[in-house]
Amino acid sequence: MKKILIVNRGEIAIRVAQAVAELGHHPVGVWTDFEPEAPHLEFCQSWLHLAGQTNSETYLNIPKILKLIQDHQIDAVHPGYGFLSENAKFVQALEDNGVIFIGPHSKAIESMGDKAVSKKIAKEAGVPTIPGSVGEVASVDEALKISKEITFPVLLKATAGGGGKGMRVCQNEDEVKNSFDAVRREALSSFGHDGVLVEKFIVNPHHIEVQILADQQGNVFHCYERECSVQRRHQKVVEEAPSPFIGQDWQLREKLCQSAVLLAQNVKYNSAGTVEFIMGEDKQFYFLEMNTRIQVEHPITEEITGVDLVKNMIRSALGEKMDVSSQDQIQIRGHAIECRICAEDPVSMLPAPGKIHRFYLPRVPGVRFDHCLMNQMAVTSDFDPMLAKLVAKGWDRSAAIEKMRYALSQLEISGLTTNILLHREILKEEVFCAGNYSTKYLEEHQPQKRVESLPVEQRDHGFMSKIFSHLNDQQRI
Repeated sequence: MKKILIVNRGEIAIRVAQAVAELGHHPVGVWTDFEPEAPHLEFCQSWLHLAGQTNSETYLNIPKILKLIQDHQIDAVHPGYGFLSENAKFVQALEDNGVIFIGPHSKAIESMGDKAVSKKIAKEAGVPTIPGSVGEVASVDEALKISKEITFPVLLKATAGGGGKGMRVCQNEDEVKNSFDAVRREALSSFGHDGVLVEKFIVNPHHIEVQILADQQGNVFHCYERECSVQRRHQKVVEEAPSPFIGQDWQLREKLCQSAVLLAQNVKYNSAGTVEFIMGEDKQFYFLEMNTRIQVEHPITEEITGVDLVKNMIRSALGEKMDVSSQDQIQIRGHAIECRICAEDPVSMLPAPGKIHRFYLPRVPGVRFDHCLMNQMAVTSDFDPMLAKLVAKGWDRSAAIEKMRYALSQLEISGLTTNILLHREILKEEVFCAGNYSTKYLEEHQPQKRVESLPVEQRDHGFMSKIFSHLNDQQRI
């Protein structure tokens, strides 16, 4: 039995703790001074106090976490996603101290964490890359020269980081001149490095990613792809697997997935990871980046393949055999859709902290709800506004959509504003249902505007509240 420290919180900490316990190991949770409730601790076998009042003092504080590990004889660490999950220095420190990191080795994280380096590696591996600069661009003059060669529009983006920060689309030379220094400043303030790339901007792109699973014996498998094109501010809102845009084009699917495997093999990858691609209207695809961690949207891949990604990344880190021993074992069965349930306004899509008064979960066969909710829990601005992930699986896409619509009609989180109404509108919108939507979907089709136009009585998504309001006290009991 290994003592495995989960340096995270919320629903991903619960998901990891359950996987650790199922494998017969000892899940260790952490709690901080600025979280009034920590539902994930219920799923851990022991708890450690990570002292501090901010993320920088706790979840991002490497020396403090290393001391906890040393003081409590921790064998392994699972970072979840976010926080230190892709911090090569943290992983290197664990490796230096003989502590197992449940994720890839530090060199893979370091090389894939820099967009310029990862693009170079992808190109060397024979993976298609977006036309543009090979490495960092040193000056605005160099950026202009490359922009003219690859033709406008172009994208200026920071070599480090993600989440849509440090990115500007430029339609002409003047916009490159005006944006170059601004991108560098934003990159420096957000990621501590001001490196910038210039790339061809793909019009009406699809964001499609491939799930990778690898062990320490050199085996690399793919678990097919996910479509993540419903986005706001470059952050995902709805994901589905497999991609409806690829559809029944199995030749394209195989080419895409094998490109992801090639890249992972090139960096001797040894864990769960995701290779992200951008695909144009012509179905030409290009490497975007690699996320060297478990993804928020991993449940939809688990649902269509039956592969437990979290348990297998733990097995891989411990040097054990994974459930999967050949690519042929991994097959697509059905279709799955995930809606990210967030504490945010469904129209503006801006965070909306508050307090959960009560919640009702959908009880629908084929529906999975990964969450960290509890009644009277405060949702603060200290963390990402995502509260939960609603996942529906059907034998095909139409069945999955139908099931998700019903699940959303039953889901209620009262006391604070959520984006449930937005998801309801997306799941019945014509273009989404047709399955050919790009990353400009929310901008062009604006299901959020239909939320705004709903009558006040329809904005109350209290499915269960309406039932309860018709019950007398005896019936309630």
